[in-house]
Amino acid sequence: MDFLRLLAEHRTPLLDVLFQFITLFAQETIVVAVICWFYWGRDKNLAYTLGFTYFISGLTIQGLKVTFRIPRPWVLDADFHPVSSAVPAATGYSFPSGHTQSGTALFSTLGFSSKKTAPRILCAVMIVLVGFSRLYLGVHTPKDVLVSMAVTFAISALVWKYGRPLLDTTRYDHMISLIMILASCVLIIYNFRLYHTGVLPASEAADCFKACGAGLGFASGFYVERRWINFTYPDTQKGRLLQFVIGLLTTLAFQQGLKPILGDSICAGILRYLIVVFWIIALYPYLSQKLRSSAHHSI
Repeated sequence: MDFLRLLAEHRTPLLDVLFQFITLFAQETIVVAVICWFYWGRDKNLAYTLGFTYFISGLTIQGLKVTFRIPRPWVLDADFHPVSSAVPAATGYSFPSGHTQSGTALFSTLGFSSKKTAPRILCAVMIVLVGFSRLYLGVHTPKDVLVSMAVTFAISALVWKYGRPLLDTTRYDHMISLIMILASCVLIIYNFRLYHTGVLPASEAADCFKACGAGLGFASGFYVERRWINFTYPDTQKGRLLQFVIGLLTTLAFQQGLKPILGDSICAGILRYLIVVFWIIALYPYLSQKLRSSAHHSI
């Protein structure tokens, strides 16, 4: 807390805006949009690698959050005040940092994928800046950030070294999907047990349930796409850009439109994230490919 107080003493309106902007690079919507950009029109295997890193580390960090249940800094110390604009996005428990996990998953994978030094350095700098932004904004302690960064980077390195080569064949698809589905289901049961026994409030359990739903959607979508869809990209850059824009807009519509339909229950949160991620990975690529095929045959 002493370090957070030191940073708070040097806050300025300009720095508040700057670090609030930097932390946006770790927001769920931004990270998912980057995954979609690669997945729908650039490099499907890189997108899968990024997706596995993001969702596996997300399940891990959320599992640690509900296990340790460490409150946010302003709860630990009532005299400490975070930057107010950062509070709405600071949901769930403090340890480990979810935004740091997202940023580290994204930029470490992009860094591993680059063969040039400059992009790698830039990715490393972004990981550090995202983590520091959470400290400057006062929504996490150094322990929250450093543990999340270390755990996520280790997962990213393991996925890149051992998981990425498995994408060259469909031989292990069922095993990969099953392991991720089982991990998501185990965490759902564990999280629900904590919630049902009163250990975990609904507000603190929500993010973990959503991560589990996203994990189920990614694992099932991965298997379905690899086994039965195997979609390809449009031939032109214009077509790929159009596919990305339409896909992103429909994904956002799904995400927002399902809320009033499914409600705000725990099961609704799991189901909503499952549907949205499954749409991204399997349904939208399938429909997009079918429409392109129909248009081609009609010419």
